[in-house]
Amino acid sequence: MLSIEKYQEEFITYLQAYSTVKEPVSLYEPVAYILGLGGKRLRPVLTLMSADVFNGNFKEALNAALSIEVFHNFSLVHDDIMDDAPLRRGQKTVHEKWDVNTGILSGDAMLIMAYQLFENYEANTFQALAKLFSKTALEVCEGQQYDVDFETRNNVTIPEYLKMIEYKTAVLVGAAMKMGAIVAGASVADQDSIYEFGKNLGIAFQLQDDYLDAFGDPKTFGKQVGGDIIENKKTYLYLKALEFSNETDKSQLQELFSNTNTSNNKVNLVKHIFTTSGSAEATKTAIADYTNKAFLVLESLNISDTKKMLLKNFGIGLMNRTV
Repeated sequence: MLSIEKYQEEFITYLQAYSTVKEPVSLYEPVAYILGLGGKRLRPVLTLMSADVFNGNFKEALNAALSIEVFHNFSLVHDDIMDDAPLRRGQKTVHEKWDVNTGILSGDAMLIMAYQLFENYEANTFQALAKLFSKTALEVCEGQQYDVDFETRNNVTIPEYLKMIEYKTAVLVGAAMKMGAIVAGASVADQDSIYEFGKNLGIAFQLQDDYLDAFGDPKTFGKQVGGDIIENKKTYLYLKALEFSNETDKSQLQELFSNTNTSNNKVNLVKHIFTTSGSAEATKTAIADYTNKAFLVLESLNISDTKKMLLKNFGIGLMNRTV
């Protein structure tokens, strides 16, 4: 198996060869632009790693990895339109750099391109990949809709929130790993287990993201700390704080999340409630719980102990991140 950095290098080289601008330029230039904006490339790296874990050739999984990355970026283009977001990874979003119609159409093309990449596989592998991809893509859309619905609801429950992040974020991580297993010809049991490993790690990853948004180091986090608080997002931290707080703090928290105040004072007050209520600690516990749930799945995998440890170390590294 290779290092994470080596998988990233191999994938980026393949992506650059794939991401060429052709006619009509106005359709494909935005596609090349969003795919070239960088990012951690976490999902495609997991596809390549998973193929190696199950004794496949990771290079044979490059098209599946590329499909995951193209789909992920398609979803970002459309999410940015829905959110009217001006920036993505520090650069103009597609609809800001061009226009909304271009963003919609180029995004649509990316979804089709993601499916098209499966045509590089023989029939049985193609069918298994496409079936998983369709299920996952629909769940991601459902997760996005839950997220939109939650913006106008004041009665979101923790199980509902966990379901939202499972669908919006975690299923794509699980699918990325399962695709690598499919390409490598792993057993159905191992395919399903590596999916559960990825999904649980994905939930932990998103909860960690929620936590870092409030308590991360501004120098390393890469985004505005407190962004979720300013946008009044009902994250796990917020929902746990409502559950644990006394009536005074609960009322103050609800009041702070009912206005468009973007001051540092608001951020600091909310963070204080997150800490004193026990919400911050409960979120760290939930991150650890989902990480451990992922690690428990490793025991059932039909792979060597060395490879199990490599996957576990990857998960530990992910949870110890500061960005």
